[in-house]
Formats: sequence, structure tokens, C-alpha cells
Amino acid sequence: MKLKKEFITHITGEEALLVPTGAASFSGLVKGNKTLGAILELLKTETTEQQIVSAMCARFNGAEETIAKDVKRALAELRKIGALDE
Repeated sequence: MKLKKEFITHITGEEALLVPTGAASFSGLVKGNKTLGAILELLKTETTEQQIVSAMCARFNGAEETIAKDVKRALAELRKIGALDE
């Protein structure tokens, strides 16, 4: 899976924004924290949910189960708005 080209990311130190282009069916703005930013960065190239979880575990200090749950929730929300190409 990867982020659809119809979505643009803007990631600063503490904030992540996901903005649809005119070609996207979603109209709105997704705003998140640096965790979402890290997930969005990983989704710029083809990846799997498990690869995202592994990368997040290496980057952030937390229990793998908690990180996996957070990744699953973020991916579910991105699927709802049609931001993922699977």
C-alpha cells in the first residue's frame, strides 16, 4: 500500500497535514501529530502495515502492541477518506 498521488503531505516537527488535491474525492484537511507524520512519510513508498509497525517501533519508544493498534487506527482513517492505494 502507499499514499495516493492525489494527496499532499506537509510535515513539520510536531504537526502533520494531509491535503487532497482537486482530483481526490475527499475534501477537507487531515491534521495529526508527529506519529501520523511518520506514518505518512512511510506511505510515500510501497509498504505494508507490518513494515510501518516495525519502523515505528524502531523510531518511537513504546510497546509494539500499542504502536500496532495506533498504526491500524491511522490506516483505517486513511482508508475511509480514500487516501491509500492498495
